Amino acid sequence: MIYIILSIAVIAVLTVIITSQPVFGAASTGKRLERILKSENYKDKKFQNQSYTPQFAEGYSMPKVMYDFFFKKKDPLLKPQNAVPAIHTDLKNLPKDEDVFIWMGHSSYYIQIDGISFLIDPVLSSYGSPFRFFNKAFAGSDLFKPEDVPEIDYLVITHDHYDHLDYPTVKAIHSKVKQVILPLGVGAHFEKWGYRENQLLEEDWGTSIELKDNIKITFTPARHFSGRKFSQNNTLWTSYVLETRNKKLFLGGDSGFDTHFKMIGEKYGPFDYAILENGQYNEAWRYIHMLPEDFIQASVDLRTKKIIPVHSGKFALALHPWNEPLQKVTALGKENNLNILTPKIGEVLDLNRSKEFQNWWEG
Repeated sequence: MIYIILSIAVIAVLTVIITSQPVFGAASTGKRLERILKSENYKDKKFQNQSYTPQFAEGYSMPKVMYDFFFKKKDPLLKPQNAVPAIHTDLKNLPKDEDVFIWMGHSSYYIQIDGISFLIDPVLSSYGSPFRFFNKAFAGSDLFKPEDVPEIDYLVITHDHYDHLDYPTVKAIHSKVKQVILPLGVGAHFEKWGYRENQLLEEDWGTSIELKDNIKITFTPARHFSGRKFSQNNTLWTSYVLETRNKKLFLGGDSGFDTHFKMIGEKYGPFDYAILENGQYNEAWRYIHMLPEDFIQASVDLRTKKIIPVHSGKFALALHPWNEPLQKVTALGKENNLNILTPKIGEVLDLNRSKEFQNWWEG
């Protein structure tokens, strides 16, 4: 019994030591916590989705999901057999009068529009987790590093999961970032990491903020969850509507399918571009990550002219072949007459001109 008690004590101490590391962020206190408690989206001591959202779909459980993940025979194409094709575009020397989108792998991307720069969910480490040895990037997919990042007007964060909010990256680019746009509660992490309170534009769903040069960003719902330690949903997750003088973009973040896409499409659409999650899906968690068919319906509901799929091509967080997400949504897109754009990592997508992209994930 003494050995059992000692073992439990040692585990508890190690857990406290590990989770006190900066990578795990911080809990909200003071005025930030007061704002959270007043949010209409915060009930029963946590943030809530607009619809009931169980952790797993019907017929699935944590033991089953964990068993499949660790012991089920893996697909031979779970990870690419060769380096992922990528182009190392020089972000620092892009002409300021060009409106561009550049995917940086997974859910990280750079947007320059009307001369204003936005960096969304940058994970520029070679891993998407709190530990270097877990969830490593595919060969070739981690081409961009923090030192490649130019001066950024707005760093945009959709939620605080490790594959979207990367501590080493946001720490490394701190001196290059003017302001950070992020959902309620996530600012606590940034303040712990050295960002100033007046740098943070931290809001709830439904809030609109006027940015530089008559650009507006609105916090809109998503169907997901959050958390960097053991407790979940103590920070908000969000999508965004980005409106410039001439364009409307929807920045989807992580989300399962729900009625919010139709609401956003009717209230803020039609959109010129929608950047939507596609990949790392599983029937077990279809309420928090869209399946390919959901991706197509969300695109229709949003009333968007062009769709850019992200959330694939860099990490294996699910059990499907690494290139299946792009194979499926491009095929379904053709069947539904949708204009789906699939640039390589680092390939410039000109937001003012049409271009067809190669099926670079084949072969």
